Amino acid sequence: AHLLNHLQGSPWSVGYWRDAGKEVDFVVSHGTTTWAIEVKSGRSDKKSGLSAFLKKYPGTRTWMIGDSGVPLEEFLSVPPAIWFQA
Repeated sequence: AHLLNHLQGSPWSVGYWRDAGKEVDFVVSHGTTTWAIEVKSGRSDKKSGLSAFLKKYPGTRTWMIGDSGVPLEEFLSVPPAIWFQA
């Protein structure tokens, strides 16, 4: 909801990606720049969705949000556009 509430309309695009059982929680695009975002809670270190996405879409920037990346509270504390600067 945080992403969708703040990144509405052109030039932002917020979605997700799934292919053959691999998935990325959020895909954010701004102009020609794309970020693939995984949100993790708990101890799971699975990153196969990000790896599969990067293989299909090289050059994508990635973010890990949660226990194994940027703390969720920190990520939610500012407007998302701050994190997604080209």
